Amino acid sequence: MFTHTHALQYEAKPDGPDATFARRMQEILGGQWGEMTVATQYLLQGWNCRLPGKYKDMLLAIGTEELAHVEMIVTMIDRLLDHQPLKPDAADRTNEAAAGYGQTNPQHAIVNGGGAYYKDSMGVPWSGAYVTASGNLMADFHYNATAEMQGRLQVARLYNMTDDPGVKDMLRFLITRDHMHQMQWLAAIEQLKEDGLEGIPVPEAFPLEEEVGDLGYTFIDASDGPEASAGRWASGPAPDGRGEFRARPIEATADAPILPPGDPRLYGTPQTEVGGLLQKAKDLLK
Repeated sequence: MFTHTHALQYEAKPDGPDATFARRMQEILGGQWGEMTVATQYLLQGWNCRLPGKYKDMLLAIGTEELAHVEMIVTMIDRLLDHQPLKPDAADRTNEAAAGYGQTNPQHAIVNGGGAYYKDSMGVPWSGAYVTASGNLMADFHYNATAEMQGRLQVARLYNMTDDPGVKDMLRFLITRDHMHQMQWLAAIEQLKEDGLEGIPVPEAFPLEEEVGDLGYTFIDASDGPEASAGRWASGPAPDGRGEFRARPIEATADAPILPPGDPRLYGTPQTEVGGLLQKAKDLLK
C-alpha cells in the first residue's frame, strides 16, 4: 500500500513566476525521460519482480522516491504559473513581449486552471509506452541507467535556461539524485554478475551454440569511414569473457529475394487475377 506525506522531499519554490519556464519544465515531468517515466518504470519492474529480496526492495524504494520527484516538479510548475498572463500586456506592444507571451503553454491555463499535467514541453501526452519492464533485471538495469543519464542531461540543460535561484536549487537536487541513481544502476548490474544471476549477453541462458558462427564477436564494418574498426569494440577480449573481437567488411551471404505475387483480394501491384495467381507464381520460380 502507499501512504503520502505532505512535506516535500526537497524544496520546490521559485523566486518568482515564469510561465514560459513552466512550459519547459514539463519535459522533465511528462517527457519520455521525465519523472513520470522513471517512477512508473521502477515501480512496475519491482511489482513484476519474481525474485524476493534486495533487488525487488530496491526497485520499489527508488520508484517511490521518483514519485516524490514528480510531486516536486508539479509543485514547481504550479508556482511558476502563479499570476500567469491570460492575454498580452496592452501596455507593452513590443515584439519581445508578444514573443514571450507566445512561448507560454495555453493549456496550462485553459485545461489545467494554472497547473501542471502529464505532458511534455510540446504538449504531447505522457505514455505508458515509455515504460520498460522486461522481467530480465540485467536488461532493465541497463535501460534504467540510460534513463537516469538522459534525465540528468535534460535537467542540466534546463539548469542553464533559468536564472531563478529557487528553480536552480531544486534542479541541482535532481541533478545530484540522478548522479546517484546512475551509479546505483551500474552497481546493481555488477551485483547481478557477482550473485551469478545474469550476465552478458542478455539473456545469458540462451545457448551460444545456437548463434550463427563467429558473428557474436564480429564488428561488421558497413561504412566507408576509415576508422570504424579502430575502437575497443573491434579487437581484443570481449566483455563477456568468452571470445575475442574481430572486424570485417559487410558482405551479402544470401540471394536477392524474389517475392511471389500478392493476394489479389488485397489489390496490390501488380494486379493479379485469382485464376492465374498460382501459375504466375510457378512461372516466377522457374
